[in-house]
Parts: sequence; structure tokens; C-alpha cells
Amino acid sequence: MKLTQQDIARILNITPMTLRNWKKDKPRLYEIVMKGFAFEEAVKKAQQNADELKELEEKFKIKK
Repeated sequence: MKLTQQDIARILNITPMTLRNWKKDKPRLYEIVMKGFAFEEAVKKAQQNADELKELEEKFKIKK
């Protein structure tokens, strides 16, 4: 699920204006924050893919 700027601000317990100010005035901080959220999303997707692969493995496992 893609988070909006408002979602991110809410999670960080800041205002959306603060997030916009970081983007303008503190670009490195903004970049770090956004990379953190992107990393978290990538980890969730990887876990979902791993779970799906495990289900497929069990579904098509040859029983001896």
C-alpha cells in the first residue's frame, strides 16, 4: 500500500507542513525518512512473496 504524505506525517506524529518543510529545507532528512518507509514496504513485499512461495511449495509438494 502506497502511503500518502499525510499518512507519513501522521505516523511520524508531525504535520504534513513539517514534512513539506523538511523536503524543502532539510532534503537529507526527508530522503532518509522516505527511504525508511520505502525499505519497510520492500520488506513487507518480500515477506508476502516468501509466504506465497511457501504456500506454492506445500500445494505442489510430491508426497512419498
